[in-house]
Parts: sequence; structure tokens; C-alpha cells
Amino acid sequence: MNQLEARSGKIDFGVLFVILALMAIGWLSIFATSYQEGNFGLFDFSYAYGRQSVWILSSLILGLMIMIVDVRFLPRMSFSVFVGVLGLLLLVLALGTVISGSRSWIDLGAGVRLQPAEFAKYGAALFFAKYLSVPGVSFDNTTHRRNLLLIVLIPALLVFFQGDTGSAIVFGSFILIFYRIGMPGFYVFLVFYIAALFVATLLIKQFVLLLLLLAAFSALIYLSRNKRTEIIRFLLMFFMSAVFIVSVNYIFSEVLKPHQKDRINVLIGKEYNPRGSAFNVNQSLIAIGSGGFEGKGFLQGTQTKYNFVPEQSTDFIFCTVGEEWGFVGSSITVLLFVFVLIRLIILAEKQRSEFSKYYIYSVAAIVFVHFLVNIGMTIAVIPVIGIPLPFVSYGGSAMWAFTLMLFTVLKLNMHRNSVL
Repeated sequence: MNQLEARSGKIDFGVLFVILALMAIGWLSIFATSYQEGNFGLFDFSYAYGRQSVWILSSLILGLMIMIVDVRFLPRMSFSVFVGVLGLLLLVLALGTVISGSRSWIDLGAGVRLQPAEFAKYGAALFFAKYLSVPGVSFDNTTHRRNLLLIVLIPALLVFFQGDTGSAIVFGSFILIFYRIGMPGFYVFLVFYIAALFVATLLIKQFVLLLLLLAAFSALIYLSRNKRTEIIRFLLMFFMSAVFIVSVNYIFSEVLKPHQKDRINVLIGKEYNPRGSAFNVNQSLIAIGSGGFEGKGFLQGTQTKYNFVPEQSTDFIFCTVGEEWGFVGSSITVLLFVFVLIRLIILAEKQRSEFSKYYIYSVAAIVFVHFLVNIGMTIAVIPVIGIPLPFVSYGGSAMWAFTLMLFTVLKLNMHRNSVL
């Protein structure tokens, strides 16, 4: 027995239990959306629940493989995995299959498709953590900051060029890690400020909004009249804000796709057509609301059973949980995610290895954004951008990718007293 094996600990059964529980919730929900009475085959590939059974079983095998691999192999393979997923993303751009307007899939035949964007998140998290754990690398160094940003931006841009805006946005979760390693909170505020300014520009006339900003920044400059640096910063922010406001209409009209514009208009209340652009969200809200406190019961959801909700086994899987299991089932699902997120943060802080710490933080950020956006869009508080709910939504690529992410966390945590 070597020294590393002697220091290995036990698996975190709390995180493992949540993974298995979410897989079970997802499978039951997918079964409810695709089951036809009299036809049941646990691994029947002609039904979504049969295919999901295969994805779950293969994911558990994949997780087992991660658990038996030498933990020192994980940081060593990080660069190779990152380069490999970048290669797959480039391959998709050249030879990918277009589905729902997005060239994001590699067709493997027999009805099986691979979505490299899901694995790109895993590759980015591994290499980001590896680069950050190299002795001498510091966020204070301009070159190091640029390299960390490129590790995130390169896969994000490749995914964006595929037409998969939702998956590209997920890479924005790394801003939480940048903040954790020393990025000033001002830049986090700046991200939310730009988003708020974008919405405000769509709701308020440009001239009025510019006057409001002029008044606000004039007040800030007056309050900071003895601080030259702050005055320059506020002047620069006002100038950039004005340029942004003037360019928003062009971005909205020429850059965003029609369905993206429709979703934003629905969210901010400029447009509401229950049979048009708001149909998906409207049907999702009906399904969740009809579940009441305890739900209609397993296989009793009419919205689910009769396919009234589009994409109900993928993007809108949470409304199936809400209809059949009600407020109780929805709350349990949310609490499972909250538990695993809190647990991941606790585990990250317990790691002796910098690689393990930053990798676990990266996974926590990715899971958080998926959880927040997916559930948010089903209850109409976030635009519909089409990303899966981890371990719950139908699909093999997302299931495998999140299995790799979370089982790698479990493996690293078993050796949290080791420096990798």
C-alpha cells in the first residue's frame, strides 16, 4: 500500500445519495411522459424511459471507472481532456447534425447522438483547476488572468457558434470562481448591471433612460468629488453605458434569433401570446399549478400524459415533477440540489490540494447555473434558453457529463488530505 492509498478516505455518501435520488426522480418523470399502457420494457430503446435506463446504467459504470482510477491521473489528464473536447467542438461545427436550429450533435447512428458541449464543461473545469493549481500561478498576474479567461472563453465561443446559446451561457458560471480567487466584486456587479441595462433599454425609451443615467452618475460623481479615481471610473461607466444603450436595438434586432427575441419579450412583459411565443412557459405553469400541494399522483398528470408541454422530458422536466408530485415533490427536488451545492462548497474548503479545491468549486458553479436556469425558465422567471436539469432531464450526453463531474468530485474528496 503506497502513501497516497493510506491517506484515502471514505466516499461521501451524502453526495452519492443525491445523485442516485435525482436519477430516480428523472427516470420516473421521463417514464410518466413516454409510457404507453401495455408496453413496458425497462431497456426498450423505442421509448424515452428505456433509453434513459441505458444512460443511467452506463453512467453508473462510468462513475465506477472514475472511482477505481488512480487519483493522480485526474490532474495529469486535464490538458488532454480539454484539447479533446475542443477537437470535438470543432468537429461538430464541421460535421454536426442540426436539431432545433443548433448544430450541436454528432450522430453516432442507431438513434444515438453525442453532444460535446456537455463534456466541454467537464474539460474546462479540469484544466481550469489544473492551471490554477500550478505553483506560481496567481490571479494577480495579468498573463495568468488572460490564460484562465481563455480556458473558459474558447469552448464557450465554439459552443456559441454551434447555435447553442444556453450551453454557452453556462460557461459564465466560472465568473463565480474568478470572484472566489480574487476578482473584485465590482466586476461581478458589472455583469448584472449590463444585464439590467439591456432589459431597461428594451422597456424604456432611449432618451429617457440616458437622462436617468446622467442624473444617477452625476450624483455619484458629486459624492465622489474628492476621489479622482472614482470620478474617472464613473465617467467611463456612463460613457460605456450610453454606447451600450444605443447599440442594444441593433443587437436585439440583428444578432438575436427570432425565438430568442420572443422569449425575452415574453419574460419582460412586452409580448404575451399563450398560443405563440409564450406557449411553452404557459403550459409549464399550468402543469406545475395543477399539481397543487401533493400532486395528481404518478402517471396521473394530464398535461404530462397528453403531451401538452413541449420538451417535457428535457428542458421542461421539472413541470412533470410539479404536476405529478406537487409542491411536496418539487420542494424535495429543489432541496436535493440545495443540499448537494452546499455539500460541494464544504468539500471544496476541506481539500488540501489546490487542484481539488478549484475543480470542486467549478463543478458547484456549473451545477448551480444549470439548476437555477432550468427551474427558473419552467416557472417563467428566466428566459427559456434550453439547458438540462442535472441527472433529471432526459439525455445521455448530459447524464454522462454530470456523472463525470460529480464522481470526479467524490474521487478527489476521498484523497482530500493529499496534494495532487
